[in-house]
Amino acid sequence: MLEKKNLEYEKTVLVGVITATQNEEKAHEYLDELEFLTYTAGGEVVKRFTQRLDTPNPKTFIGTGKMEELTQFVQDNEIGTVIFDDELTPAQQNNIEKILRVKILDRTTLILDIFAQRAQTSYARTQVELAQYQYLLPRLTGLWTHLERQRGGIGMRGPGETEIETDRRIVRDRIALLKKKLETIDKQMATQRGNRGALVRVALIGYTNVGKSTLMNLISKSDVFAEDKLFATLDTTVRKVVIGNLPFLLSDTVGFIRKLPTELIESFKSTLDEVRDADLLLHVVDISHPNFEDHIASVNQILGEIKSINKPTIMVFNKIDAYTHLTIEDDDLMTEKTSRHFSLEEWKQTWMNRMNGDAIFISAINKENIQEFREKVYQKVREIHVTRFPYNNFLYPEIIIEEEANS
Repeated sequence: MLEKKNLEYEKTVLVGVITATQNEEKAHEYLDELEFLTYTAGGEVVKRFTQRLDTPNPKTFIGTGKMEELTQFVQDNEIGTVIFDDELTPAQQNNIEKILRVKILDRTTLILDIFAQRAQTSYARTQVELAQYQYLLPRLTGLWTHLERQRGGIGMRGPGETEIETDRRIVRDRIALLKKKLETIDKQMATQRGNRGALVRVALIGYTNVGKSTLMNLISKSDVFAEDKLFATLDTTVRKVVIGNLPFLLSDTVGFIRKLPTELIESFKSTLDEVRDADLLLHVVDISHPNFEDHIASVNQILGEIKSINKPTIMVFNKIDAYTHLTIEDDDLMTEKTSRHFSLEEWKQTWMNRMNGDAIFISAINKENIQEFREKVYQKVREIHVTRFPYNNFLYPEIIIEEEANS
């Protein structure tokens, strides 16, 4: 895997743009998320820079005047890393590096770095490494000539071949090797999934940091790593769970995020296969986040890309303990009532009311409404099971799940 530097307490600056398709509110929301990503990676955000543009500058992403302001701040404050909120083209990255002379990252590079930190298994590390190399290939510059030392420079370079061409060949060879390795592991994992028998499969999905792992620990009595950081869980975990008298398989999958790098979607194909193969999806949502509807849309977009959007789904609105809403009296900036002013009861009367009861409001951390959640999951799993095995109907009657003493 590519060598990663220690980012602990690294002073960083964030850069975003306000465009016709990304208004000021949305730009600041994305920068909030980018700051959380930076914190997760081990960085400290010193300042944010934003600029209003029709479209990002094709050469330097931001305009000349803003670039001069950014350069002066970087020099005066000894900033080591500048992170851009959107994916930079190879030309933009080269031009910006020549001007700022510090490490330049974009959102994709940052997410890839976090994934590299979080990957625990050999399979996950291979997936991340493949995504890193695929992203790196078109961005090779003279800074990357150290790659040729991985295979030894002497005797490895063809007549007239430049160092960058050598590096590109090395990266292509590495990509081909990693793809073959993943193909082998993919076949093994497909066999493992096939050997799980006929148990109903349930997958926890959702935006990153919405509480999927906490919920997994709660209902499966397992000890899956959970932390208040983005992408705390990267490796898929599968547990056998029994609710009432009905067993099923529950998987905790990697969290989604807006602007998820396409390289990761492709590299994590088998991880997403857990979602494709699931009979029921538990779409966990952090309802305390002011833009949770955008998070739902982002997850649904990825579900559409992997052809899983029409699967039976229970919407699990988590973190009701942290939910707050604005009031007209407290909000001088808003004269009209918007969704930001909705109470939980008012939210339940919106589009959530048209989900045929397939929505539940819980707090996994405080174990609120968990009994109702268990009953709803039981009913949906039972429906799938008796449809698949109608002769087993008498084994799994409709029952009320009793609250467990330790829940």
